[in-house]
Amino acid sequence: MARPVIFSTHSLHPEVTAALQGLGTYRCASAPTPDAILAESAGAAMIVVRAPIPPALIRRETGLRALLRHGAGLDMIPVEVATEAGVLVTNVPGANALTVAEHVIWTSMALLRRFPQVNHDLRGGGWAAGRVHSDHGQELSGRSIGILGMGNIGREIARIAAAGFGMRVLCHTRSAASVPAGVTHLPLEALLAEADILVLCAPLTDQTRGLIDAAALARMKRGAFLINVSRGPVVDEAALIAALRSGRLAGAALDVFDTQPLPPEHALLTLPNVLITPHMAGLTEESMLRMGQAVAEDAARILAGQLPLRLINPEAADLYRSRFPA
Repeated sequence: MARPVIFSTHSLHPEVTAALQGLGTYRCASAPTPDAILAESAGAAMIVVRAPIPPALIRRETGLRALLRHGAGLDMIPVEVATEAGVLVTNVPGANALTVAEHVIWTSMALLRRFPQVNHDLRGGGWAAGRVHSDHGQELSGRSIGILGMGNIGREIARIAAAGFGMRVLCHTRSAASVPAGVTHLPLEALLAEADILVLCAPLTDQTRGLIDAAALARMKRGAFLINVSRGPVVDEAALIAALRSGRLAGAALDVFDTQPLPPEHALLTLPNVLITPHMAGLTEESMLRMGQAVAEDAARILAGQLPLRLINPEAADLYRSRFPA
């Protein structure tokens, strides 16, 4: 019997690659693009997902058992299409929460100490040109951090901000009853008005798409900072650029964008008060290993005839079992 094909949209941690190679025939996309993924995933029994999956792929692959999200967010997977096809969907919630939280703290400090401007002017104009920014740097300790979305990442940010830096932690979330002790839950308008640093870590949904628009940015404290580790479409990019150019916002740290990869001519790349990273907030050697180990564990369970531990769409299980009887 042929070994099952396990296809990944991206390269994985070496230990995870080895584990998946032990389970089946492992293949990796030549590029994380829709065309490459669609063309090169033919015959896959399982797909490790780190890039958007075209719905046509799910409908085409009659032997597809599972889509294994290497991460937490599900916006890359058409879950309804997978469920209708009897394809299992998994994710790895919380595995990179610490990683993202550390990224938020790092970028917060970089913005407050005007690192983008210092780095640019030091390299281009010399020591004195870079050092002139030092008088305008600010400390993180004691400031108010506002967190939009209090899932695993939001809670980890809150813990570090409060315990490590004595910050006042504010939040807005749909599940106010689950807010950790010591965190103040506020209506969105109040959160915008009171936060020195606003961190976006809510999932992309119909409710959060475009949530931070021109009106929301106008409600923010003048001189505040915005950090987005959620998804690009949560923010109206044109309105954000206007707020940064006008000085309404002092700066922003952006890890996600409407269009990814970010086009090289994009206006955000020209702004001196913006720290740009290429959707890497949740990626370190440690988090890649944790996420990959969970993916490999669920892949092994599926191939052993069991349901995965982190099943997102249990309503697909009956159809799945009729397609792949144990």
